[in-house]
Amino acid sequence: MSPRLVGSGAVALLILGLAVYGGNQVVRVTQLRQQLDAMERDIVTLRARAEELTRTVDRLRHDPVYMEKLAREEFGYVRPDETVLKFPSTGRAAPAK
Repeated sequence: MSPRLVGSGAVALLILGLAVYGGNQVVRVTQLRQQLDAMERDIVTLRARAEELTRTVDRLRHDPVYMEKLAREEFGYVRPDETVLKFPSTGRAAPAK
């Protein structure tokens, strides 16, 4: 074999190797960019949730009307002078008499 033919074959193998390796890297970079985009969307969502929770904590610390509303809705608290009326749920019909 001539040295020129061997050199050309080596160059061809080198180019082929770089093409395959480079193609794999392009796919990897694309995957990493997609992951980065997803993480950035998650960060935006989590920051919004953190702001919402911060506002709720602030209201719990400084807004007695909000605290009373939560106590009534979540725990069924009533004032001592109030009368509680309980109605059957609307999902079921009242039993026949």
